[in-house]
Amino acid sequence: MELNVNKLKTELQKPLPGIPAQYQMAPVSRPKFDVENLSEDQYRPSAVMILFCKDELDDFFIPLIERHAYKGTHSAQISFPGGKYEVEDENLQNTAIRECFEEIGLKEEIEILGKLTRLFIPVSGFLVEPYVGICKIKNPVVIPQEREVKSVLKLSLSQLVDDSIIKEGVVQAGEYKIKTPYFLAEGNKVWGATAMMLNELKTVLKAIL
Repeated sequence: MELNVNKLKTELQKPLPGIPAQYQMAPVSRPKFDVENLSEDQYRPSAVMILFCKDELDDFFIPLIERHAYKGTHSAQISFPGGKYEVEDENLQNTAIRECFEEIGLKEEIEILGKLTRLFIPVSGFLVEPYVGICKIKNPVVIPQEREVKSVLKLSLSQLVDDSIIKEGVVQAGEYKIKTPYFLAEGNKVWGATAMMLNELKTVLKAIL
């Protein structure tokens, strides 16, 4: 499926679908938060990189990472490359680029197109700034960071805009079972904050495809 990058960049400058689009993919029990009224001691600033890449057949895909199982709130989950803001980053765009480089080895190849609506993740306290970028080289070599990344999934553009990959059921999050909608990508359940951001992106894409 083709993607007009200039159209996407223009669309990202317009008013975004925002919270209504995000919450279409929210877990059933997830409360809503007004991020504009959160005080600085209520969250940790962070950023993710939603990166459009072209494979060897010129098809667009977005790399998603599967995290290793560990004793933490996002153990074994599927997410975008990303993480918390560090003072050395100077801004959250640099955070997204740095984390993308650390986790999948892409940095200089990235051109930022815009960003989506911020999203608060209550279980970890992260307030996430989702940046959207394009990889400037074809079929980039993705290098998973061994300590943090178990595998890298390629969510194709055609899959993302296909409503049939949206399912609803129960996911396991540590010792908890959570009822939620999710994207089924390569046999993996993509849910929670990642699915919420993906759905806002999907809404933006459907306006231009």
